Amino acid sequence: MAKDRPNYWLMKSEPFKYSWDDLVEEKEGTWDGVRNHLAKNNLQAMKVGDEAFFYHSREGLEIVGIAEITVDGISDPTDETGKWAAVKIKPKRKFDNPVTLKQIKAEPKLADCELVRLSRLSVASIKPDEWDLICKMSES
Repeated sequence: MAKDRPNYWLMKSEPFKYSWDDLVEEKEGTWDGVRNHLAKNNLQAMKVGDEAFFYHSREGLEIVGIAEITVDGISDPTDETGKWAAVKIKPKRKFDNPVTLKQIKAEPKLADCELVRLSRLSVASIKPDEWDLICKMSES
């Protein structure tokens, strides 16, 4: 049975290290350097066509756009041990109105979101209803 919707994710990056604009300039980037087991499991669960919120951490603290997974199941090229995962992503859509962490925390329907519950997790799973709500929040 074909799935009707992709899986949804949130990927955090410090903009001074790798920003949305960097991804746009590259056209396709490798999401590597993740050294957390839950985040690694999330990277390994990603499939081509899945979508991910691109979140600027440390500076901005906001979701700035949506990226699409273009290559899944690769080993992290920055890891000599071969234990860590990576994916390739491309920019899909920049938000006209970034959604801030403050807005997300203020929304009761997002209280269980991994971005809120597991605030240090760099690659998080997003439920379809959370995805839809955050996308709607970006429109206002």
